[in-house]
Amino acid sequence: MDYPFDSDELLRKSKKTKRELLADGTQRIHKKIAVLGGSTTHDIIRMLEIFLLQQGIEPEFYESEYARYYEDAMFGNGELDGFRPDIIYIHTTYRNLRTLPTMKMSREEVATLTEGTYASFAGMWEALQNKFHCPIIQNNFEYPMYRLQGNRDAWDYRGRVRFVSRLNERFAEYADEHESFYINDINYLSASYGLDSWNDDAFWNMYKYALSMQAIPVLSWSVANIIKSIYGRNKKALVLDLDNTLWGGIVGDDGVDALEIGEETAAGETFREFQKYLKEQKDIGVLLTVDSKNDEKNALDGLNHPEGILRPDDFADIRANWDPKSVNFVNIAKDLNILPESMVFVDDNPAEREIIKQQVPGATVPEMTTPENFIRVLDKAGFFEVTTFSEDDARRNEMYRANAERKNSENSFADYGEYLKSLEMKAEIKPFEPLYYQRITQLTNKSNQFNLTTKRYSEEEIAIAAEDEDTITLYGRLTDRFGDNGIVSLLVGSIAMTVTDDPKAMAANGGKPVSLGRRALLIDLWLMSCRVLKRGMEYAMMDKLIRTCREYHVQEIYGYYFPTAKNAMVKDFYQDMGFTKLSEDKTGKTSWKFVIPAAYTMKNKYIEILK
Repeated sequence: MDYPFDSDELLRKSKKTKRELLADGTQRIHKKIAVLGGSTTHDIIRMLEIFLLQQGIEPEFYESEYARYYEDAMFGNGELDGFRPDIIYIHTTYRNLRTLPTMKMSREEVATLTEGTYASFAGMWEALQNKFHCPIIQNNFEYPMYRLQGNRDAWDYRGRVRFVSRLNERFAEYADEHESFYINDINYLSASYGLDSWNDDAFWNMYKYALSMQAIPVLSWSVANIIKSIYGRNKKALVLDLDNTLWGGIVGDDGVDALEIGEETAAGETFREFQKYLKEQKDIGVLLTVDSKNDEKNALDGLNHPEGILRPDDFADIRANWDPKSVNFVNIAKDLNILPESMVFVDDNPAEREIIKQQVPGATVPEMTTPENFIRVLDKAGFFEVTTFSEDDARRNEMYRANAERKNSENSFADYGEYLKSLEMKAEIKPFEPLYYQRITQLTNKSNQFNLTTKRYSEEEIAIAAEDEDTITLYGRLTDRFGDNGIVSLLVGSIAMTVTDDPKAMAANGGKPVSLGRRALLIDLWLMSCRVLKRGMEYAMMDKLIRTCREYHVQEIYGYYFPTAKNAMVKDFYQDMGFTKLSEDKTGKTSWKFVIPAAYTMKNKYIEILK
């Protein structure tokens, strides 16, 4: 089910694949997805479901009737309204453009048609956003099946190719200006796949499918990549071999001067292009690491090759030794404080790839064939699909390199407290601000280990929480003498009046719960980035929470822990914070209570809180 996949086999075995995925024991998040289609969407949904299951998302679908996407959006639909989707995918294509430019139209008429077509879609998006407050994915348009004017169709004001290009640009402008709105780029997908193969007139005429059956998995794969990125299911790091992966040849045997990289040979240029591609991945926040069977000096010499693009400083972690690559892989994950399943292993050697598959459960190991295909395999796999991009993303490799410096510094101290003092940490802890909504949303969907409830939020939900007078929100941003860690901790809690469900008290109150007259905070979300574990940020957040609760006249705080396969590390977090356990069910879910004392002792010892 990874790229490159066999579409025919996927379609043929989809039911069996679904059964196997549902039975594999994976804990998945449940999401409701409304698919509003301008053409038949049944098989698109069938493929989308198995791709999402593979990504740790169990979808539930609403499917519009054929070509009723606009009516559902604009005029309402009882079934859709009751469904309350978490995400909406609008599957429209060129075939849904009912009015197209003709050779008899004036420039003004074509301009009016373009803006009118765009406006009908924009009105639909606004209506859906106002009603459901959830992310929307919208197809742009593939090019027409034929060009009436030949090449002139691309630049003549009446050309349909130009018409599609203008609409696609207007869609892109809307996406650029509106958060939680995403373009599924079928203009690129169809071009990459081959427009003649993408379209199937017979299939349209018989079944109203706007693309060929074989292209359906390609489309669904693309939509699944957007959805899994929105919900924090992207990979985080590339684990790279060196010899015959980043360059041609074996540096230990051939020497640096004999390596193939650069513009002297076709092979050398191929490896140089691959290094350039990896450098660009680093620029979007992908962590680069090395896992190579090599002497460290030889590896560093290879990375300093004058014709190479990548340098040792581009890597968050370099493991060049003679240990098994599976051991190095796990140790890289440990040092970076990320899970092995967040890492992608890239190695030209099929034997080494198989070892990682067998020895590191959950690791992603794409089939790297010839160097000419390295970029294509990684690019089309969608491991690092970008749906949001923040300042912290751009600085991610820099942050992890600073973490390595912190670790080296820690090793020079015998007393851990003295080490924490030496970091000269400063924190900004404030209510959510619009400037950071995107990063806050991203963090809620990415953090899995130090996350007590693993509740996920859309950007709209973050904005609603921040503006709600009965909700307390806090973000924590941490800096130290090594650099800025960015926003690393979040807390969301809703204020309510405490009640009792004691049977006697309820009986005296007509069977209704009885208010105890105290204001309480129910913590919906508390998370922290694993980059800052064991630095005391959780204590600084607790202290700020207590001060904020007093401002809101909150007297009690209730916390909840929902166990997952990844968050066992915070099982006893509330106990450590001084909460009293109220209950625990057979699944391990626990609830906790903290009564704010008149004299609260601050827990934070090492972090200066900025005003």
